[in-house]
Amino acid sequence: MAGVLERALAVMEYLSSRPEGVPLASLAQQLEIPQSAAHRLLTDLCRCGYVRQIRDHGDYALTARVASIGLSYLAATGIVDIAQPLVDRLADISGELVRLAIVDNEERLTWVAKAQGARHGLRYDPEMGSEARLSCSASGHAWMLTMADERALDLVSRQGFGSPEEYGPNAPTTIAALTKMLQAGRKRGYAMINEVFAPGMTAMAAPVQRKGEAAIGVLSIAGPAMRLTEARMETLGPDLLAAARNLRWPAWHHRCSGRAFRCRAAILETMRLRINPQADLHPAQGHFPRCLCAPSATAARRPRPAPVRLPRAAAPARIFPWL
Repeated sequence: MAGVLERALAVMEYLSSRPEGVPLASLAQQLEIPQSAAHRLLTDLCRCGYVRQIRDHGDYALTARVASIGLSYLAATGIVDIAQPLVDRLADISGELVRLAIVDNEERLTWVAKAQGARHGLRYDPEMGSEARLSCSASGHAWMLTMADERALDLVSRQGFGSPEEYGPNAPTTIAALTKMLQAGRKRGYAMINEVFAPGMTAMAAPVQRKGEAAIGVLSIAGPAMRLTEARMETLGPDLLAAARNLRWPAWHHRCSGRAFRCRAAILETMRLRINPQADLHPAQGHFPRCLCAPSATAARRPRPAPVRLPRAAAPARIFPWL
């Protein structure tokens, strides 16, 4: 029998996709929980501020407290602040929806940032914050490109294959079909899908990964198949890969005074330099943005290298040559 905590989390996940509220009897039936136990869980969640009861007809719905926890976490890590300028830039180049997903607990992908590049016509704009279906999404395929087939199939088997009825008509339903798609993606360096996640929709995605390390996220472009054709995706491939390379530097850490600091202000300044290759500050020569964190006594005693400022004409094309 499922524990109390597992049941409470299942209730919150179920309510997350039903903002209009759900009757107690319906929720208990869908989650296969006794109605009395479901009522106790909902009462406790209401008391803690995560669920509210709509007094008009007694349905239960989530409050904004759950969303505030996620937003507070993302704000504290600085992931979205760091990535958003690059996501916006890729959306302007592609004219389509661009999304960033992060690897969560090495088991799932969660979309955390997006930018809509389509200014007219059809716009593909799905919900954010949801977990990516690995077998049916370009983001899932791109993440699985970075791992062995055994590991990828293990993740898919635990999450389950998405059916063509729920997703797109070309959604893979067998190991052989999925493996074939992953092999093709490894050859080109990024994943491409056509009517796999949804009918009439295509997408492409590339992993955000430093050499020799596990992927930390995935960057994707998605849009209507009539506009984002396979030929168009092949044209956008270099831009997608370049944006993914630009995102892979932060772990998210900042190198300063011989130590690693978590300093969002310094990281944002570094990312500004990445986006502007003509900047005259060259980190490879010993200059890094000023860290606002308080260094330790050992780091404070260590002499810092003098900043090196290069003429604009001599600025290198790549700000981070060690990547």
